Amino acid sequence: MRLRSPMFRLAVVLSLCAGCASAPVRPAAPAVLTAQQTLVSAQGLTDATLRYQAQVASPAQGVVERADYELVADGQVVKTGTAKLDVPLEPGVPADIAFEERAPYVKSAQDLTRLSEQGGTLLLALRGTLVVRSGDHEETIPFAASRAARVPRLPIVVVEELDGARYSSEEVQLNLRLGVRNPNPFPLKLEGLTWTATVAGKTLDSGTLAQADTVDASATGVYPVELTVTPDTWGPEVKALIAKGLLPYGVTGEVTGPLLRVPYSLTGEVKLNVSR
Repeated sequence: MRLRSPMFRLAVVLSLCAGCASAPVRPAAPAVLTAQQTLVSAQGLTDATLRYQAQVASPAQGVVERADYELVADGQVVKTGTAKLDVPLEPGVPADIAFEERAPYVKSAQDLTRLSEQGGTLLLALRGTLVVRSGDHEETIPFAASRAARVPRLPIVVVEELDGARYSSEEVQLNLRLGVRNPNPFPLKLEGLTWTATVAGKTLDSGTLAQADTVDASATGVYPVELTVTPDTWGPEVKALIAKGLLPYGVTGEVTGPLLRVPYSLTGEVKLNVSR
């Protein structure tokens, strides 16, 4: 058997080592989250936008490619998705990542009523995994962060103002201002406010206000209604009614919006003033 020379054996070893150097090197330690939080960047009566912010540190150069996530509201998954990130990582230097997602947290008018009656706060969260790539090596980092948001509350319809002016023994002008109170810390989108007005049990008029309107956060939207009480609108006995100087009234209707249907019924009396 022929023996190989020492130089030949050294060449073989060097050749094998060169092959090893070209193979992918797995990072000595995994990438980690060093900070994370979820913020409610916007909220409406039926949906919310959540923003996830975090820092990722890695011992090796790489990139945070994406986030595979679930948006959770009140313990229920309401949306899933993937956010492309492509944030580069330098060894030992924490990198900032962030993404936003919007989703409804109310599925029906019944859900909205239930939450409004429940009161308190609603827990919103983003959770899932961050996908990190270093060379040919891919790893995932689990994440989860939540934030409490105020439970949405139904609007309230009120008589903001009402006065009656007596122009004659057979004519009264009623100036009614209906108010839609928004008890939420965010704007309230309306589709309409229907109304039917009665005086002493007889219907005078009806209509729709606040179409495609928005009531500011913690504010009241006010909508005027003008009514005339005469023999033509109320009936031939109107003179005896007006002579009492006090008119009983009623207003019924419904305020509507996205997944919003709130009926209302208001009653009272209005004292008549004499118009000069």
